Amino acid sequence: MATTHSEVQQVGELVRQHYEHFERLLTEIRRVIVGQEDLLRKMVVGLLGNGHILLEGVPGLAKTLAVSSLARGIRTRFQRLQFTPDLLPADILGTMVFQPQDGSFAVKKGPIFANLVLADEVNRAPAKVQSALLEAMQERQVTLGDQTYPLDEPFLVLATQNPIEQEGTYPLPEAQVDRFMLKLIVDYPSRQEERQILDRMATHRGVPEVQPVMEPRQVLEARAVLDEIYVDDKIKDYIVSLVHATRHPSEFNLDIGDWIEYGASPRATIYLTLGARAMAFLAGRGYATPQDVKDIAPDILRHRVIVSYEAEAEEKTSDDIVRHVLDHVEVP
Repeated sequence: MATTHSEVQQVGELVRQHYEHFERLLTEIRRVIVGQEDLLRKMVVGLLGNGHILLEGVPGLAKTLAVSSLARGIRTRFQRLQFTPDLLPADILGTMVFQPQDGSFAVKKGPIFANLVLADEVNRAPAKVQSALLEAMQERQVTLGDQTYPLDEPFLVLATQNPIEQEGTYPLPEAQVDRFMLKLIVDYPSRQEERQILDRMATHRGVPEVQPVMEPRQVLEARAVLDEIYVDDKIKDYIVSLVHATRHPSEFNLDIGDWIEYGASPRATIYLTLGARAMAFLAGRGYATPQDVKDIAPDILRHRVIVSYEAEAEEKTSDDIVRHVLDHVEVP
């Protein structure tokens, strides 16, 4: 990892060289997606940080289109899984198929064996299917019969869920949601953006085609550069303080203890560091700043802070708690 000023400058130069590939990727995706700039950049953060992403938003906000556009912009294997109540783990992972000619079993790999996997409406499948997917996400391998098969890198799961329909859904348990690096809230477009959507999409010509502008190896090379981005000890301490403030708010003179049932897990500390580095990468810098941490913190912490009944009674959300922590924990 870079430490001296000249080393940080060298890393910055390396970052700018590799960032050009991702800028081309984002430009290509913007041909299809209007607005949603924060969503697009945070998806690239997940790609760089080697962390899976959960997207939540009402229907029709281009969540699926954004994910498929990202996948098509990289020359790689993409699979879309539509989660339904009758889905089985074998439909995702694969299975052993009996060969009658010689009495043996052959492996039929499932759609999880891709580089980018879209798990659409992930909360519509029962717990055993969600567990099968999340185990593959965590272990980055799949066991079929007595053989274990590693998943190819890069491997990224982008799951979507709808926050308003509860009929026929199986909410993801908190322990499983914790495996996602980021939980992104997809919001409605602005008035101007909606007008652009109208002009671009309200025809029978269809959506513009995204062309592949990146190779998978360029993602892996960028991740190696990410590891070299300098994170000062004070920023590391700041990251730890943010996470600890969600567990022991009174130690930081925060009067929000009654709102928090459980604080963020150690995964939050790891992902805050990776996320800050990825934000620095997207800014073309060889070093992370406290602002990089603050910019990515809500997306990393919102699904890891479990609110109490008192918070729900006062209509406080995990986003409110995270905002309070970010506002009051001392910045280096």
